[in-house]
Amino acid sequence: MTLYPWQGAAWTQLQAMRARLPHAILFHGPAGVGKADFLETFAQSLLCENVRPDGHACEACASCGWFVQNNHPDYRRVRPEALEDEPTGDAEEGAEPAGKSKSAKAPSKEIKIEQIRALSDFMNISTHRQGLRVVVLYPAEALNMPASNALLKTLEEPPPGTVFLLASNSLDRLLPTILSRCRKFALPMPSHPEALAWLSAQGVLDADSWLREQGGAPLAALRESEGGSRDDLEALLGFLANPAVDGALRVAEKLSKSPLSSLVAWQQRWLYDLMSVKLAGKIRYYPRYEKQLASLAGRVHTASLNRAIKSANERRAVADHPLSAKLFVEDMLLEYTSCCA
Repeated sequence: MTLYPWQGAAWTQLQAMRARLPHAILFHGPAGVGKADFLETFAQSLLCENVRPDGHACEACASCGWFVQNNHPDYRRVRPEALEDEPTGDAEEGAEPAGKSKSAKAPSKEIKIEQIRALSDFMNISTHRQGLRVVVLYPAEALNMPASNALLKTLEEPPPGTVFLLASNSLDRLLPTILSRCRKFALPMPSHPEALAWLSAQGVLDADSWLREQGGAPLAALRESEGGSRDDLEALLGFLANPAVDGALRVAEKLSKSPLSSLVAWQQRWLYDLMSVKLAGKIRYYPRYEKQLASLAGRVHTASLNRAIKSANERRAVADHPLSAKLFVEDMLLEYTSCCA
């Protein structure tokens, strides 16, 4: 496995920890920067029997062969059921599986206690190659409360020879007790030119717009560009630029089948740009809407904008569990209209 171009410095920094490896490392940073791939690369190197001087796996030993085939006996990956069929880079972000229809019972987006308990037998037997056992778990904020408590017990009394590698997009969504038992390791966002160069190398057209719309996260930008459509985003932004009650109901009908967490995230970025234009004249996410943002910023009150931002933040926390998707979107757009029209 290889690293992304912006991860070289972090990899070098990580190698300094290998002499006295912590029993649990929590890699944290924004969504879409490649944390899951970084973890997988490090996990393979820890299990490699002939690791290279730069810390990378040799790609030739028996352990590397097992790892690449996803059947290494001393390795376990724990993530939500909904992500099990997804590529590693997408799974890190909790992305919706592309092209999958909804079944009667949707795969769980949580890491459940049964998944943590299933590690017990794995951790209590001898390793197959007299090396380490490695457990990779992501995203850590997907742990439900019973699973969090079960993991905490394991981290409090870690089995010898076992290393936990966790990844999180949101440290504030993890139990403080779990945070205190992990060595935290930051994986920051790449610079805009670095991310843009990588996206261009992947053949992404209009890479700058995709990258800005995803807050500078290159993997998220790549995933969205491969989706092939901006229809839902454009419908939402068009409404946010010109909010009205009748428009809210019409647009809500169109967007009610979109991923609600994405809709809220898009609105949050719009509100960030709106506040930024009002206070500093700068735009981060949607430079294509510079005129509309400037016009709206000139007439909306700061207090109303703060109220809209607070509402969007609260809505993000419940976006995965709405009673009715259509009512959720209607309420979101009507509340925005009352604040910003």
